[in-house]
Amino acid sequence: MTLDPAGLLYLAASIATLVAALLPRVLRGVPVSMPMVFVAAGMAAFALFPDLPDPDPIRYPSFAVHLTELCVIVSLMGAGLAINRKFSWRTWSTTWRLLAITMPLSVIGVGLLGWWVLGLGAASAVLLAAALAPTDPVLAGEVQVSEPVTEERDDDEARFAITSEAGLNDGLAFPFTYAAIAISVSGFAPGGWLGEWLLVDVLWRLSIGMAAGLAVGWCLRQLFFSRRFGFANHADGFVALGATFLAYGAAEVAEGYGFLAVFVCACTIRAAEHAHGLHAVLHTFVEQVERLLTVVVLILLGGAVARGVLDTIIPSDVVFAAVLLLIIRPIAGWVALTPGKTGPRERGVIAFFGVRGVGSLFYVAYALQNGEFPGAERLWAIACLVVLGSILIHGVAATPVMAIVDAARRRRALRRGEPLSEEDTPV
Repeated sequence: MTLDPAGLLYLAASIATLVAALLPRVLRGVPVSMPMVFVAAGMAAFALFPDLPDPDPIRYPSFAVHLTELCVIVSLMGAGLAINRKFSWRTWSTTWRLLAITMPLSVIGVGLLGWWVLGLGAASAVLLAAALAPTDPVLAGEVQVSEPVTEERDDDEARFAITSEAGLNDGLAFPFTYAAIAISVSGFAPGGWLGEWLLVDVLWRLSIGMAAGLAVGWCLRQLFFSRRFGFANHADGFVALGATFLAYGAAEVAEGYGFLAVFVCACTIRAAEHAHGLHAVLHTFVEQVERLLTVVVLILLGGAVARGVLDTIIPSDVVFAAVLLLIIRPIAGWVALTPGKTGPRERGVIAFFGVRGVGSLFYVAYALQNGEFPGAERLWAIACLVVLGSILIHGVAATPVMAIVDAARRRRALRRGEPLSEEDTPV
């Protein structure tokens, strides 16, 4: 008897939804992350049930692009709404260091590694550098700021830095992705693409993304919190999706970077009426939607592994992934933050937790759909390998490492006579 694929999908969806709701509580305090569980579940499901559709990103490129795109923009809205630190150039100095130093160093390191170690062409090496350099806002939940709070309390430096970096460097990764696409079409010679890339893909798209995020965020905060409209007291979490799509759509229509616009929009909304309970309502709804989308992506990623997406992997690819996760990102992060206001412990945590995830998969899918890259199977295999390695390494390390950081912060607070927040109180 042949099993109905539609019935299997509904059954799998129901189980995944229930598990996604319960798993965070079950895994609290355990060195196992939710992404690890769902990737393993996807591998098992697609291996045991061959009638399930093949989750091949090369076979379904548009689906891969739009699913990962949706997951990232929802995650960016959640990350921006969760940040409790008020914006200023000084208080966000750690973020600027990560963006201005760690990001370019990571791009250069990954690009050179892809060229020399993997033997990739210029376009493919630049693509991997663009896709694998940014920190992911989707899979870094365990080391990011968890939620907006109504009381006057700052985020700890490690969680704040990882959250704000993940929110902003996705927008900075896009210019390098466009550079890879341009090289794949026009060749490596700068005369064929560099001028247009600098004017359009760097200056114009970044400026429009920032402006669209600020404009949409400012308009929405007037609607939410002004005395004239009084919308905040009657709004529910669903409007967070409207804000996400409005910021993203406005930026994309104007040929700007929608990822950047969504995060800037979220931070702009969060900056208004800092103690208002609407922020928690919006964040809770976005977080739930993000969790469902993430589950879908992770199960499909596990299914792609079970169906052979890693079959083209060779030993040099494994070396590449290990060097990226364990050497390039940590060193680039440490260099950027030295000297700085972070202590050695926080500096090490920020540098180490350069989580790679759904954003990397999006950039690969987007570039392959819009450029001319030979060896798409291998590029997908390497990207999936790095993401899986990040899920494993960072997933195992997140709980114990952040517990150590939190314990140290509690001890400092007690020595200074500062009150402990609810999340810092030992249980």
